[in-house]
Amino acid sequence: MDAPSSEAVAPAGNAAPWTAPAVSVAPPRSFPWGKLLPFLGPLVLFIIWDVVVRAGLIKAILLPPPSATIVTLVTGLAGGPLLTDFGVTVWRTVQAFLIAAIVGVPLGVLLGSSERAYRSVEFLIDFFRSTPSSALIPLFLLIFGVSDINKVAIAAFGAFLIVVFNSAYGVINARKQRVMAAKVMGASRWQIFKDVLIWESLQPTFVGLRSAVSMALVIVIVAEMFIGSESGLGHRIIDAQQVLNVKSMYAAILSAGALGYALNVIFLIAEKRIVHWSGR
Repeated sequence: MDAPSSEAVAPAGNAAPWTAPAVSVAPPRSFPWGKLLPFLGPLVLFIIWDVVVRAGLIKAILLPPPSATIVTLVTGLAGGPLLTDFGVTVWRTVQAFLIAAIVGVPLGVLLGSSERAYRSVEFLIDFFRSTPSSALIPLFLLIFGVSDINKVAIAAFGAFLIVVFNSAYGVINARKQRVMAAKVMGASRWQIFKDVLIWESLQPTFVGLRSAVSMALVIVIVAEMFIGSESGLGHRIIDAQQVLNVKSMYAAILSAGALGYALNVIFLIAEKRIVHWSGR
């Protein structure tokens, strides 16, 4: 006969009751109201606009309702004549900006690498940068005549000055600690230039490029208004104003503002991705 087991068997009545495993319940996600903040300003603007028109504070013949203006804007950009003018202005702005960037960035970096060279032309850069580009329209008219080249040239000139200034400023004000560290490690002047100064100048250079593309757009639209243009947003704005087609005029103004905002956002995104070390 087998001996009884040494392990005591607990009576069934004394067993602990079974409990379900605890399940962690994630708290409900709150609505991301912060992402809607950029739309708050435009929404308030359109509400005030609509209230002003409905209350009769400004006649509808001078300020159409926002709904009518947006319909005109969407219809025009969906294939109407506004789309053609929009494309012409974009192309002129891109041409002016590319000329300013291709010439201005290398020249600014070279001038900034030699402080004496920059100081020798600093007055000219600051003088023409402080001169309103619209004041130079008659000069460019004499040189280039009434043509698309005129509009692109004056816009490129205004944007070029901004690019040169910011690129040179970035090189001149590069962090002295990194330059000194490179010198201590035996780097040559060329190595310091290409491995330290150029990279240090990228952040202010991008700031200059972002400002330059906005300046190019402004000058192009002003030139389209006043230099015998037959196309472009500036031409459409001034032409609609003369015939009192206010819906078309405001639609062109809104499209110009949307274009400027889009260009600014594109450069902000590019700057964050390319100059991701900025401030470190």
